[in-house]
Amino acid sequence: QVQLVESGGGLVQAGGSLRVSCAHSGLTFIPYITGWFRQAPGKERDFVAAISWSGGSTDYADSVKGRFTISRDNAKNTVYLQISSLKPEDTALYYCAVDKFAVVTSRTRGDYDYWGQGIQVTVSS
Repeated sequence: QVQLVESGGGLVQAGGSLRVSCAHSGLTFIPYITGWFRQAPGKERDFVAAISWSGGSTDYADSVKGRFTISRDNAKNTVYLQISSLKPEDTALYYCAVDKFAVVTSRTRGDYDYWGQGIQVTVSS
């Protein structure tokens, strides 16, 4: 059974950095896209970033471009999201997700088949 487990969240001061990880298990198929989404209280779950199976293709939401970097280590079955220059508005629950058999990154929540439980990132001003 597919499991996605996020880790590395926490409380950070504005301007700081953090790396969140998404460990995959039970994924017996390739290729797939891994994406990160986030949801702030009272708001929709929004796209943040996505990366292809090879790591050769990435996509970022405009709000995080230049500050967030997505990467993957397939040998460790893990995808990372390096978050820099954090702002209070980055405070949210961060979810990783997998789009099964996909080769093109997607920003659409409904395209993703599997989701992690989410991890909290809180940025203090």
